[in-house]
Amino acid sequence: MDFATVLQVLDSTVRLSTPLLLACLAGLFSERSGIFDIGLEGKMLFAAFFSAATAAVTGSVWLGLLAGILSSMLLAGIHGLASITFRGNQLISGVAINFLAAGLTVVIAQDWFQQGGRTPSLLGGARFEAITLPFAEQLQTVPVFGPIYHDLISGHTILVYLAFAMVPLTWWVLFRTRFGLRLRAVGENPAAVDTAGISVIGTRYAAVAICGVLCGIAGAYLATALQAGFSKDMTAGRGYIALAALIFAKWRPWYALMSTLLFGFLQAIALRYQNIDLGGVTVPVQVMDALPYILTVVILAGFVGRAVPPRAGGEPYVKES
Repeated sequence: MDFATVLQVLDSTVRLSTPLLLACLAGLFSERSGIFDIGLEGKMLFAAFFSAATAAVTGSVWLGLLAGILSSMLLAGIHGLASITFRGNQLISGVAINFLAAGLTVVIAQDWFQQGGRTPSLLGGARFEAITLPFAEQLQTVPVFGPIYHDLISGHTILVYLAFAMVPLTWWVLFRTRFGLRLRAVGENPAAVDTAGISVIGTRYAAVAICGVLCGIAGAYLATALQAGFSKDMTAGRGYIALAALIFAKWRPWYALMSTLLFGFLQAIALRYQNIDLGGVTVPVQVMDALPYILTVVILAGFVGRAVPPRAGGEPYVKES
């Protein structure tokens, strides 16, 4: 594998890991507050459809992004209502959201566009365009650094840079702000937080809302940047991989970055190397497509070790009278 091929694989890794990273950070906020969220997949899928549909109708990718965020926050609000206000089972609520999104997106898309559950292809201002960073062209001929800067660091959409900027921002919010301290405390000991006069319900709703925003951006990225429109079940299990990455990262932002880059790298390898010939035996393309999911299970089963979630995670809080 030559240097140019390595850069191409790493460039694909960055692009493919972006929605995983956003969804992983979304789950991080929610689960740190004690609300487990299996519905990351559904919120991403909902956002992907409404962002693509709005961008296709209006021709504005920014309106599409806004629609994706709002639609994801709608599902996040439903999950919060079921889990926080009505104290329902958080896992069942998340699974219900996934089924709801999978069915509604296809039905609405077919009724709206009559293209077999797809949206029209996005062109021009309806898609996010790649950004060329300053001096990328001039530095391209510089050995080693030039190709890395031009081919790997430059040339991504604004949502890619936003996703990677969210990692230090998430770390700062969680570990250097009063809000982050309260959010983490709510996930560990909500009764003590309530005794201190802090609203457990308000803090959890805020975390669920942040989760909705990040899932909305992840879904919009899939439909308006990584691809040029919406198609049925286009998230393809990315929400579940993001949950696996979150457990692998042990609910820490910087580890979340490393774990999602790992899973993105596995997907990039699977996409680039298909029908590999190993000593006369051809590895089927289906095996390569399944490789990221198989390795996800292997990594979680054998390399994570003991991952301890927030102590109050998954438990509805009942205020003592």
